[in-house]
Amino acid sequence: MTERIALITGGNKGLGFETARRLKSMGFRVYIGARESERGIEAASRLNAEWLQLDVTDEESVRDAAAQLSKRENRLDVLINNAGIAGTRKAAAELTGEDAESVFATNVVGPVRVMNAFIPLMETSTNPVIVNVSSGLGSFAITQDPQRFESQVRMPLYCASKSALTMLTLQYARALPNFHINAADPGYTATDLNAHRGQQTVEEGTDAIIRLATLPPDGPTGIFVDRHGLVLW
Repeated sequence: MTERIALITGGNKGLGFETARRLKSMGFRVYIGARESERGIEAASRLNAEWLQLDVTDEESVRDAAAQLSKRENRLDVLINNAGIAGTRKAAAELTGEDAESVFATNVVGPVRVMNAFIPLMETSTNPVIVNVSSGLGSFAITQDPQRFESQVRMPLYCASKSALTMLTLQYARALPNFHINAADPGYTATDLNAHRGQQTVEEGTDAIIRLATLPPDGPTGIFVDRHGLVLW
């Protein structure tokens, strides 16, 4: 069986690193995309993986990463858009346009930039897969359910950015029918993003990502899942 090649943005820590670890253990050739060289190299070394300098907010960085990968590989099978930020913790009335631009630059524009740069290399794969790491906090249904903790969270910019990412997932899935393009909700997982307050381990938090990253050629596209199954939009 041909070795599958995967790239994970923000793969040097948290969910990204655990995703890289799990895919590596499954026989994937894994590339860790990291903004900071020292952290990227250290993370890749720990897993015996590859690494690429990749800042999703920087066009030149993303283009250079795609060019580097094209020199080293003849294709990319799996792209995981994991890099994301929570943004400022300001009260809603204090949020500024600059605050919004910062969050959307990473969480929404970043994945678009990365897909634009790497899709040409993915088109040579026999089973190209894109996983966008979204959140239940971007689900209109979940955030309106009083039984869910997400309904109590007040993070306007982060939540809106993840709603945008899930819609991008659906639209790209329809526009690129030869790809499998899906969104994953990791759930409330203990990572730097929430100061490790999450109730799930990083392994549990990556269950949905791994499921989508390892879809067979006849798997679904344009869906939103967590570790338990389908997520309502």
